[in-house]
Amino acid sequence: MNNISSFVLTSKLKDYAKSVGFQDIGVSKAITLEKEAKDLERWLKSDYQGEMSYMERNFDLRIDPRKLHENTKSIISLSYNYFKEKTQEDDPEQIKISKYARGRDYHKVLKRKLKLVIEWLKNELGDISARGFVDSAPIMERVWAERAGVGWVGKNSLLLTKAKGSYFFLAEILLDVELDYDSPVKNYCGTCTKCIDACPTQAIVAPYVVDSKKCISYLTIEYRGEALPQDYTNHSQGWVYGCDICQDVCPINARAQQHKEPEFEDKSIFSSMHRSIWEEITEDNFNEVFHDSPIKRTGYKGLMRNLEFSKK
Repeated sequence: MNNISSFVLTSKLKDYAKSVGFQDIGVSKAITLEKEAKDLERWLKSDYQGEMSYMERNFDLRIDPRKLHENTKSIISLSYNYFKEKTQEDDPEQIKISKYARGRDYHKVLKRKLKLVIEWLKNELGDISARGFVDSAPIMERVWAERAGVGWVGKNSLLLTKAKGSYFFLAEILLDVELDYDSPVKNYCGTCTKCIDACPTQAIVAPYVVDSKKCISYLTIEYRGEALPQDYTNHSQGWVYGCDICQDVCPINARAQQHKEPEFEDKSIFSSMHRSIWEEITEDNFNEVFHDSPIKRTGYKGLMRNLEFSKK
């Protein structure tokens, strides 16, 4: 391993990560998340995870990344902007799809970027062990990003940054090298409750606590039932995949700026969000258009179900 100070290495690392497209990079020391473990246990006991049974699995790995990747000493948290300035119409004949899902699958884009950062680390340090993750392992990514000073967890449970808002993806690198660690930043939510007040299904049951079973994003993506719960009839507000309401109303997001990633540009199908056009999509069309899109997660039947539900 090269003889380089942790401060210099961390500074160079952040510069390189930004050069390949990441916005904010922070580093935290790998430890056992004792407080967060208790919070997660309470959340699970409240059944707020719904059908997301994967949240219950690998609890020990989720609260201690050193069990996920042996000899981990540092956790590098990175953010990647996906904000789109164009707003979606509030019209019953128009559908809405979350900003993050309208381009190429972010997993593919960010994993490629992470690979570049890991290769850079190996070139700088030689024989090291590092693993990159993008929503692909039991990692409490918002907790680590908060610890690393990338931002703070807001009342809607999403990570917020004072300068850029909350429209960004998170990724992590687990590394067996000690780096120069960052400190958490101030929480600027204050007394604001706009995200809580705006949620049409009242999914934010308390500040910083979300009942997934009530969340439009969960219902339109993770929920596998043939029909969505009738309790939420007339509350979808036209959303058929995901939901941006709690982010759209957040004052912090007034600072969000248009992303610069070509692969996040809208697919051509999004040139029209008219309901009638989307209702004519066949399963073959769906498979062809969305093969490299986050929307493939809900499947063709799920999309058709969501379109029907959003009429109500």
